[in-house]
Amino acid sequence: MSELREPRAPRSTRLSRPLRANLIALPLLIVVGLIWVYPFLWIVTGAFKTQNGLFIGGASLLPDQWNFDNFRRAWVDAGFSKYFFNTVLYAVASTVIELFKSALCGYILARYEFPGRKALHRLIVATLFVPVASIIIPQFVLVDSLGLLNTRAGVILAMSGAAGALYVLLFVGFFAGVPSDLFDAAKLDGAGFLRTFWLVLPLAKPVIAVVVIFQFISNWNEFNIPLVFTLGQPDLQNLAVGMLSFKGEHSVDWTGFAAGMTLSVIPMLIVFIFFQSYFVRGLAGATKE
Repeated sequence: MSELREPRAPRSTRLSRPLRANLIALPLLIVVGLIWVYPFLWIVTGAFKTQNGLFIGGASLLPDQWNFDNFRRAWVDAGFSKYFFNTVLYAVASTVIELFKSALCGYILARYEFPGRKALHRLIVATLFVPVASIIIPQFVLVDSLGLLNTRAGVILAMSGAAGALYVLLFVGFFAGVPSDLFDAAKLDGAGFLRTFWLVLPLAKPVIAVVVIFQFISNWNEFNIPLVFTLGQPDLQNLAVGMLSFKGEHSVDWTGFAAGMTLSVIPMLIVFIFFQSYFVRGLAGATKE
């Protein structure tokens, strides 16, 4: 005679605490995300609206009539073709300079012992609390004394002349975590200072991605330096300053402005999408000692 089995207890249908928290947080985050992205979508759709449709439509995202002439006015009439070239040149050149400057500084602070190393490290950290706009006057005097005022080289020099303390700290954290055996092997092979640096730098792809994204976006949106350093040569201004072209004496071309904003955002999205695979890893792992 078979033994009688005890009936199984019914499974609990209650949701776990993390799942309940996710069910509450997810709709809230979706609402917050929609609120955050709405102004951006309104600008993009406004680039395809007519001037009257932009104001009559109010908060609506759908254009009543598709108008592609806004992009022509922005590119040709407002001079965005020349502003776009200047912006790409300024952003790319100053980002490359800032990248190698901060990488070299971080490499030296992480791997070399020298008198004043800790004091220099503290000084770099202290520059995080200095507003970038506060150094524009010394930069102006320096660029003017070098004879580079109202030139593209002067703008690039000023835009890449910030301390870049955050980038230096990221590289310090990364290079400090690289095994010493790698540097010892390079020395045994006869590699010097720069040779060893070039061998190790490709390992810092996550940090490089963070620096490129942050610095490129910052340089792309820079307004003060291209405005102040090119007052005598308006053709050398960038897109951020060129947005003023849509403001007339008595009116503002809002649809042209929206088209110009849409054109200026596209390169930043491309850069972020290209480097996004390394972006989170760079923020998460670069500061580990």
